[in-house]
Amino acid sequence: MSIKEEQSMDSEHPSGIGQLSLKFIDTEQFQRLRDLKQLGLTYLVYPGAVHTRFEHSLGVYWLASESVQSLKKYQGSELDIDNFDMQTVKLAGLLHDVGHGPFSHLFEHEFMPRAVPGSIWSHELMSVRMVDHIVDEHCIDIDPSRLKIIKEMILASSKEHAMPKSAREKLFLYDIVANGRNGIDVDKFDYISRDSRACGLGCNFEYKRLIDHMRVMGDEICYPAKEYLTVFKLFNTRADLHRTVYTHAKVKAVELMLVDALLKADDYLKISSYPLDPAEYWKLDDTIVKTIETSHNRPLKESRDILLRLRRRDLYRFCNEYTVPKEKLEYFKDVTAQDIVCSQRGGPQLKEDDVAVCNVKIDLTRGKNNPLQSINFFKDYASNDKFPVSDGCVSHILPSYFQDRIVRVYAKKSELVETVSEAFENFQLKMYGVKAQVHDTPEKKKQRRF
Repeated sequence: MSIKEEQSMDSEHPSGIGQLSLKFIDTEQFQRLRDLKQLGLTYLVYPGAVHTRFEHSLGVYWLASESVQSLKKYQGSELDIDNFDMQTVKLAGLLHDVGHGPFSHLFEHEFMPRAVPGSIWSHELMSVRMVDHIVDEHCIDIDPSRLKIIKEMILASSKEHAMPKSAREKLFLYDIVANGRNGIDVDKFDYISRDSRACGLGCNFEYKRLIDHMRVMGDEICYPAKEYLTVFKLFNTRADLHRTVYTHAKVKAVELMLVDALLKADDYLKISSYPLDPAEYWKLDDTIVKTIETSHNRPLKESRDILLRLRRRDLYRFCNEYTVPKEKLEYFKDVTAQDIVCSQRGGPQLKEDDVAVCNVKIDLTRGKNNPLQSINFFKDYASNDKFPVSDGCVSHILPSYFQDRIVRVYAKKSELVETVSEAFENFQLKMYGVKAQVHDTPEKKKQRRF
């Protein structure tokens, strides 16, 4: 297909979605996203969090369109933004999550590393593979250069897997969907506002201000200096969502249980083999839980028992947590169940399988670094100069550190809460010389439940 013919396919359907985009949407591989909840099992704690990757992907498609149209409106002739550019960015937004696994990031960060030790699998890499598979499986006519750029844009935020960019010009287009340069992208715009609304939380971040006021300078998207605090709110709201929703203590208890259930089912169901083949991978979604629950096969009994505990709200019991002291962050290593068991001094003898540990990292997208230092601003639209803004020039009440590490410990059996809590305290004393936790485990938690 020629570029001219392909551009005619880009004409919009009455729904507002381009004809080429519909070719991808109307496939079983993309429709699978309807069966992937955006926030995994978070709905068991926040009942409204039942939105899916499907609507998120459509939202990113729309915001990518809004962003590139805004740039074209004000700088189109200067930047030579054409229809090819606009449709390519929109398709990257549409397809950026087509490789996501079940239960949000749990599959990628919790299940796969334990099921396949040493695995470097990521949903971004899988999205690229799925895009190729969809094109081949459904014989979608798409210009090879466009397809390559779409895949590069999907991987643009991945430090480990980013592809060399084809375009020598218009590199700013790669910052719209998945921004590896400074983390400001329409993917975050959508999920921050969508997740906040679904979980009943307020959101004072206004992405429209950034879309309306952004400007390309030196092949980089920059923002008016007066929007410095709007940019900060983007990262701060994301961090708040991680603290209050994504890593909520009950949410993590549920996730720890689900990972154990999936691992116990893996030998029989071969769940970890699905990512090896895109033709099979699209069949894997959140319904795997129902597959396990309704099976009568003996090899799945342990997995079924864990899921039954989930249904009956007999969760792993949260014992306590502490925030790693700031001066210890640089040398922090994930705490393991073995670390806690080895710190036990008395009480019932613990085994590693009695303890679950959750190592939480919350930052502003750049680890311990300030992401605002990677962003350039401009004075006004008459100026051609871009510059970073120092924190002290704007406010003295912004954070001076940009990362938290939180260690949480759970007892898998209710009667072991006190024993695990004491071992956890001993571990802190051994590591830091003091108890880093805010308070001792409440007595009510230590009471046995039968």
